[in-house]
Amino acid sequence: MAAAQARAEAALDARLPAENKLPERLHQAMRYSTLGGGKRLRPLLTYATGHALGLAPALLDGPACAVELIHVYSLIHDDLPAMDNDDLRRGKPTCHKAYDEATAILAGDGLQALAFQVLATDPSISVPAENRISMIEALAVASGSCGMVGGQAIDLDSVGKALDLLGLENMHIRKTGALIRVSVRLAALAKPGLEKSVAEKLDHYAKCVGLAFQIQDDILDEISDTQTLGKTQGKDRDHNKPTYPALLGLAGAKQKAADLHAEALDSLAGFGAEADYLRELASFIIQRRS
Repeated sequence: MAAAQARAEAALDARLPAENKLPERLHQAMRYSTLGGGKRLRPLLTYATGHALGLAPALLDGPACAVELIHVYSLIHDDLPAMDNDDLRRGKPTCHKAYDEATAILAGDGLQALAFQVLATDPSISVPAENRISMIEALAVASGSCGMVGGQAIDLDSVGKALDLLGLENMHIRKTGALIRVSVRLAALAKPGLEKSVAEKLDHYAKCVGLAFQIQDDILDEISDTQTLGKTQGKDRDHNKPTYPALLGLAGAKQKAADLHAEALDSLAGFGAEADYLRELASFIIQRRS
């Protein structure tokens, strides 16, 4: 994990605009929010999937950066006063607190655009044109109104409302799960000619770990503390948002995460030791403390 995180950090640093490039304040805000923090789970999943498929990490730097840039843009916008109104992210002031609201909005916009520029032009992506186009399409769908943005819209509309388990799962498959799922999908698309059955198994793994990640997030929001989380603890409960512990109880939520972990591992049954990084990431997702 440490090696892949360091690789992702260096790759992001190389692809972000320099902080002294016009407009300086905007580029500084983009770098402030992107670099020097976070688990880099989505790039880790991209690199780990590539390892399972026999791909060199250098071939995955572009896709790994693209999905992380979308993720960071979503965090910047999620923290804004018009949405979750949070002051802390990754253990430091949120972008709109460190800069201002307008700069934060523009920084998110800039990161979103940069993600697609990377997928469209990055020379590290050595695939046929149709695969590159499929990468762009996959990330666009995962990021848009049927994916992450749609999930955020449902989340905002659900404050104070009673969602059933199916409704909560639908929201999180979009809001959190879509980007985790496409992290694996982009690596699969980096291997031209990959068998459809193999791609489907990897996709099911990603669907399971994406939902397990959100359940663990809900659990940590209940049992952890602000310093450990690096973001405001108890925020979802304070905002009266629907969560898995609220619907299933703490023990039920933990069991649901464990069941999804087992299902994710079952999806990798046809793989050998080359998929051990994916197996370890699935375990990390439900055992993490931040």
